[in-house]
Amino acid sequence: MFCENRLQGKLALITGATSGIGRSCAEKLAQMGVNLIITGRRVNILDEIKKELEEKFNIKVCPLQLDARSSKDVDEKIDNLLNEWKNIDILINNAGLALGLDKVYNNSVEDIDAMIDTNVKGMLYMIRKIVPSMVARDLPALVVNIGSVAGDAAYAGGAVYCASKAAVKSLSDGLRIDLVDTKVKVTNIKPGLVETNFSVVRFKGDEERAGNVYKGIEALTPDDIADTVIYICNLPDNVQIPEITMTPMFQADGRTVYKK
Repeated sequence: MFCENRLQGKLALITGATSGIGRSCAEKLAQMGVNLIITGRRVNILDEIKKELEEKFNIKVCPLQLDARSSKDVDEKIDNLLNEWKNIDILINNAGLALGLDKVYNNSVEDIDAMIDTNVKGMLYMIRKIVPSMVARDLPALVVNIGSVAGDAAYAGGAVYCASKAAVKSLSDGLRIDLVDTKVKVTNIKPGLVETNFSVVRFKGDEERAGNVYKGIEALTPDDIADTVIYICNLPDNVQIPEITMTPMFQADGRTVYKK
């Protein structure tokens, strides 16, 4: 896939690594010889991924059970990492979710908190914990934030989610500006329709309703996004891609989709 592997031996931390895009990123990075810190709330899945990737690719994996929504949990778990896991070269902020398709004024407090706390605050908690050491090391490093085309414009029933992903864009841009005099690069990846358990979570377990989201269109896969993440991570140190938007064929933007 690549004419040169620049990633061998590096260390990446991936949030939300137990499924979907996060899990695909873990596997693709492992293929490139990257050691991994994988985070999530399901410790049994984290352990399964560790075993699978270490056996398959001969790399090291540190499973880290944490809730990115909790600044206390993030601080405690990152601070307690052994020294061999402290020099993180790549941070992939992938943990995120959408809940429901309610009108803004009908959103439950629980859904609002879950989306803002995970998609925005969780990303910020990881950035404030990881990026200072990247800057201090004064070596090439990268932050990849998984945003969404939903952050470009609101759609009916999705305003809170769209706002959270608009925040990801603004915070990615602001972080890149703040890091302009350092060797740390920042990329915001904005996927369109990706067939994962995203819609199952959004519709709170209603698999039939979730499946209808992807009917009539060949959606992107987690591997499609992960391939792009790997491409960006493997670029020469002097090349930065600030933002990239990805959609499947027949999707023009966050709201315009043609289904057969």
